[in-house]
Amino acid sequence: MAKRVTASVVIPAHNEAQVVEATLRTLLGDVVPGTFDVVVVCNGCSDDTADRARSVAGVRVVEIAEPSKARATVVGNRATTVFPRVHLDADVAITGADVLRLVEPIRAGTALATGPRRVVPTDGCSWVVRAYYRVWQSLPEVRSGLFGRGVVALSAAGQARVDLRAGMMNDDLAMSEAFLPTERQVVTEATVVVHPPRTTADLVLRRTRVATGNTQAADLGVRRTSATSLTTLAALAVRDPRLALRVPVFLAVGLVARRRSRRAVRAGDYTTWLRDESSRLRTERPQTSSR
Repeated sequence: MAKRVTASVVIPAHNEAQVVEATLRTLLGDVVPGTFDVVVVCNGCSDDTADRARSVAGVRVVEIAEPSKARATVVGNRATTVFPRVHLDADVAITGADVLRLVEPIRAGTALATGPRRVVPTDGCSWVVRAYYRVWQSLPEVRSGLFGRGVVALSAAGQARVDLRAGMMNDDLAMSEAFLPTERQVVTEATVVVHPPRTTADLVLRRTRVATGNTQAADLGVRRTSATSLTTLAALAVRDPRLALRVPVFLAVGLVARRRSRRAVRAGDYTTWLRDESSRLRTERPQTSSR
């Protein structure tokens, strides 16, 4: 198998029974068996995530007791030696063919890190969610950065650089900001589907988590290019008048999220993972878990 393996894929999964099997079948359904060394690290699961992952051929499953994405990523990295290394969230959808496109620049030596083109389907979402993501996806830093895609591919040298920032709450932001724009690449030929929160409450929950992680990144001097300024938002509204009515929604959600993040920031709590469940098509109320 070692001669055929093109890349490794590390997938941390905490109570992802509803989505992990679909994610894996999408990943592996259009490639030759053995193309990827896939490691799913089930961390602190209280559901049957591990069993569902094991039901997919060609997947290795590692279980750890601690509900921590950071710890799961470390364990996953130790479980494979194959590069390029693809870090994949359990709740996004990308085909194996697109992963192969994603790792091409890394294998060619033209990039240290890559991410796919992002598709965010907002059908069925509240109007606030739709307005927020219309602005968010138009931001230059969101279009060029590797964060918010649920997939990042790294070379061995890129992984070594990211390892120096291990444990950050916004791990995808840390990955993106570890590289200069000339060292990273958005591969537009590859596509990932990232499901947004469906409800306004879940959007605020997710953005509160992001705001907390952004504060940590800023305090550590990691956040360099991903901050959004009022000047940038004003320029977007001028360039596209259709965004003008949506910018206040974007600002309001961001303001509420930053205010709600202050308690965690004051406590230095960068591990409690505020997870929105509506993006996973669940009907129960959102939960919090220590990640």
